[in-house]
Amino acid sequence: MRRAIAAALSLACIAALPGCGWRGLNSFTLPGTSGGGPGSYTIQAQMPDVVTIQQNTRVRVDDVTVGNVTKIELQDWHALVTMRINGDVRLPANSTAKLGQTSLLGSMHIELTPPKDEPPVGQLKNGSVIPLSRASMYPTTEQTLASVSILLNGGGIGQLQEINQALAKAFAGRENDMRSLLSQLDEFIRGTNDQTDDIIAAAEKLNGLVGQVADKDPVVDKALLTVPKALNVLAEERTKIADAIDQLGKFSAIVADTLHQSRESLVNNLRNIAPVLHSLADAGPSLTKGLDGLVAYPWPASTARNWFRGDYANLTLIVDLTLSRIDQGLFTGSRWEGNLTQLERLWGRTIGMQPSPATAGNPLTYPYHDGGY
Repeated sequence: MRRAIAAALSLACIAALPGCGWRGLNSFTLPGTSGGGPGSYTIQAQMPDVVTIQQNTRVRVDDVTVGNVTKIELQDWHALVTMRINGDVRLPANSTAKLGQTSLLGSMHIELTPPKDEPPVGQLKNGSVIPLSRASMYPTTEQTLASVSILLNGGGIGQLQEINQALAKAFAGRENDMRSLLSQLDEFIRGTNDQTDDIIAAAEKLNGLVGQVADKDPVVDKALLTVPKALNVLAEERTKIADAIDQLGKFSAIVADTLHQSRESLVNNLRNIAPVLHSLADAGPSLTKGLDGLVAYPWPASTARNWFRGDYANLTLIVDLTLSRIDQGLFTGSRWEGNLTQLERLWGRTIGMQPSPATAGNPLTYPYHDGGY
């Protein structure tokens, strides 16, 4: 009966292994992250989008990290983010959650802030949920650059006349080509007409998709209200953005002139560094073997499977507890340095004896000697 129960438990454990779901180092709580101290509590926030955030992403209040993201899951048409907050952080229950970026090319984080348009109510505590109506996100770098491009380039309505004139010049003397194009266009339309049923089916599916989007009107309305505000901010900063781009052009010109003047020196430096790079390439195999021990210090990664197998590890330790070794390892540089070595010397055994017990064998079984060598 005992063997049958042990076999059943073993099979259950083996069957559960594939479901563990390895997701990299972010599957674990990284050391040094906030939100794990005494009195910490867990809250959730319904976010319209999570962009590139993942587990261990920072949670900030007034630009100070106070916690981290522990879980991200899908809830209906939005994300449900679980966060662990330090116990000394006090926020009202009607606080807002906003997804932002530390800088133009910085990492993403979640910003928790008290409400600005209404008085604070209650307090966030363990199990509190910030609803979707109080969650939003700052424009991403890609959205900002796209808006700047549209803002600076302007529209193309004023160029319609130029386009019309260019088309007239392009088609002049090419009547036969135009007739051929119209014939091919007629064949294309005929083929499209033959696929009417497929087009109608695609339109019906698109209509179903539009219906699903219509069910999420609050989310769409919030996005439409947020985007114009961001565009207004960019419009107000248009002069500064233009000046920045102009200064960037001047800087590029200076850099180009500098590179042109220092071209000969740069070429010589590259030629001089070539032998160093060759030596580094020749040392590649040795460097790779050296990095093998750096990954899983102090044990080489290549031999880790020889001693670590599944849920157990095979280790053999030799602990040197001789008085001289303890003196050397713990009391060097202190007021007690040499006391234990002197005591061991009185017993007839010193660290300088040949052969040394620390190198010649197991210090736990190496015999004591009367007198030094």
